[in-house]
Amino acid sequence: MWFIFALLSAIFAALTSILAKVGIDGVNSNLATAVRTVVVVAMAWGMVFLTQAQSGLLEISKKSWLFLILSGLATGASWLCYYKALQIGEASKVVPVDKFSVVITLVLAFVFLHEQFTAKSLAGCLLIAAGTILMVI
Repeated sequence: MWFIFALLSAIFAALTSILAKVGIDGVNSNLATAVRTVVVVAMAWGMVFLTQAQSGLLEISKKSWLFLILSGLATGASWLCYYKALQIGEASKVVPVDKFSVVITLVLAFVFLHEQFTAKSLAGCLLIAAGTILMVI
């Protein structure tokens, strides 16, 4: 089931890039990011209430609060940079560089989460890196 959600995530991320590139035409990238964020916040809270998960808010630990806040800050920084890059660059070049985050994530997961780094994941990282370079040059 995780694969279906991951695949849907990739499809929606692709749509995000194309829709954003069209939507930021003539709009300040920071303002565009703020508008997008309001929509995401409304959608996320809508899902919380739709699934009746709001009661879990009081059960979140201090550690989880800290890391969720840090994750939110990283997301915000990522979105601001992404929208600026989309505004001044070609989507077909910005998106592959953005997706290089896959390689960075694998390395960080190995270093900080002690997840396995296999020959297969190394080959995948090298292929993604090579693909990113080929798409950008």
